Amino acid sequence: MALLELNDNMTPTADCSDCPHRKDILQQGRCIPGDICVRAMSGRQIERFFRENPGKAEDYAGDAFWERRAIAARYLSQQRLLELIDDPDEVVRRVLAYRLPVDQLEPLINDIDREVRITVADRLPVEQLHVLLNDEDYLVRNTIAKRLPVGLLFSLICDTDREVRRTVGMRLPEASLGLMQFDHDAAVRLVIVERMDDQQAIVMLDDADWRVRLTAALKVPMHVLPAMIDDSDEEVRAVIKERLQKNES
Repeated sequence: MALLELNDNMTPTADCSDCPHRKDILQQGRCIPGDICVRAMSGRQIERFFRENPGKAEDYAGDAFWERRAIAARYLSQQRLLELIDDPDEVVRRVLAYRLPVDQLEPLINDIDREVRITVADRLPVEQLHVLLNDEDYLVRNTIAKRLPVGLLFSLICDTDREVRRTVGMRLPEASLGLMQFDHDAAVRLVIVERMDDQQAIVMLDDADWRVRLTAALKVPMHVLPAMIDDSDEEVRAVIKERLQKNES
């Protein structure tokens, strides 16, 4: 199939002379060279072709060009999609992860492509999310952390990735926030102290990070502030003095 460059915009255009659609779809105006074309090496043109002729997707499910297969997969029946579950291209499998019924996603749970697994993690029923708790990629685990029932979040409190633990910290029940008050990353502890009530936040006044202490100082009961008047950080001291002065006036 020869490709031509039309005008100055370098639009890829396929040679229609040997195209199987030249005698029907082309003549019917349902494909247009350089605009709506399944044979051009152009994702936009291929997408327009299948949008105009969704019934032809079946003919290209096994095409040698990965992008044709991936775009065709958006229009295939779910039964036909199952036959592509082992497609060698991750873009095709990403379409499958998005379109397959949730009860047919199991073969993709351990897919080598993280985007596939992220989509699976986003679609699996919550009662099945535990199968991805130990996924090697933090983005997959973070997706799980956003969806897990609150009662199961404790399994990710010690996750190796900061962003996963931050997500956990944002969702933990308030009564359980103390479980993460000693997290080794200040960004996680900051999430925790921001969610604590005034009494809980008292334990964060001794934190090593000034931002955590500052946040705690803004909410703790007044009676504990005098003990922090000589905090090592200027901003923390300023907040404490301001609160004490307002309380005295």
